[in-house]
Amino acid sequence: MKKVIVACGSGVATSQTVASKVNRLLKEKGVDAVVEAVDLKSVDRHLVDACAYITITKVSKEYDVPVINGIAFLTSMNQNKELERLIEAINQAK
Repeated sequence: MKKVIVACGSGVATSQTVASKVNRLLKEKGVDAVVEAVDLKSVDRHLVDACAYITITKVSKEYDVPVINGIAFLTSMNQNKELERLIEAINQAK
């Protein structure tokens, strides 16, 4: 199963909210993936086998997976655009 990582500072409140919403949206679209919420300190470890990274914070580092704007899922502004980017990343993952 393909894995998507969502991270915020503590990995508890905001990332859990986004992960839950993204899981629901992916399920509605028939996309088979698991979305996990983690804290920022452990992102690198969890991204090893992930196909996308949904971030709640500003990212200054380069990653080997597509980085998706998690704020879009909190505010619903540009949510469809970010969801399409996420689905594309999941579909392209091996």
